[in-house]
Amino acid sequence: MIHQAPVEQDQAGTPPAGQARSGGQRSARLPRDERRAQLLAAAQEVFVANGYHGAAMDEIADTAHVSKPVLYQHFPSKRELYLALLDSHLTKLIDLLLGALNSTTDNDERVQAVMRAYYRFIASDDQAHRLVFESDLINDPDVSARLETFNKTFADAVARVIAEDTKLPELEARLLGRGLAGMAQVSARYWLETGGDLDLDVASDLIYRLAWRGISRFPKET
Repeated sequence: MIHQAPVEQDQAGTPPAGQARSGGQRSARLPRDERRAQLLAAAQEVFVANGYHGAAMDEIADTAHVSKPVLYQHFPSKRELYLALLDSHLTKLIDLLLGALNSTTDNDERVQAVMRAYYRFIASDDQAHRLVFESDLINDPDVSARLETFNKTFADAVARVIAEDTKLPELEARLLGRGLAGMAQVSARYWLETGGDLDLDVASDLIYRLAWRGISRFPKET
């Protein structure tokens, strides 16, 4: 009697490449990190298109070309999937902004670099921006806490530079840091909403010049 070798499947029952499941073709088994990245990309597409409340795990699985068990293996709930995606984007953005802030010791160039980094993040992936700042889950405590942590980290880093350069008291420097962070965020979002008709570097430089002309006028102690 001839015994047929079993078809290799992933942990959730997905056949290897080239073999279809009932109900449609599914993707081949991938290393965990690659699978996670694939699922996050699919989730972002669905969340941005439908909003958090309108998104369904079925649709996310279909968009990623995986079975629902594979999706649930990596993300036990839609909420955990959304929060993982939010964390990923906020980490990327804060790394870009802090990198720009620390790229030089010239404060004029620092402000310019920070503004440009913010605009480039939004221009490079407007889906990420919409998911982070325009989600219908933005008032959720876990989501708002993550956004506040991001805003505080960015603003406090700016405030430390301002305090060192201007010798302003800590509370005043932190207020200015929040103001500069808000200026970057609000202006960049508006620039995106206008369709990007204004060149990115021109737009970010306008806001940089506005911010720098204000901050640079604060007196230093003699």
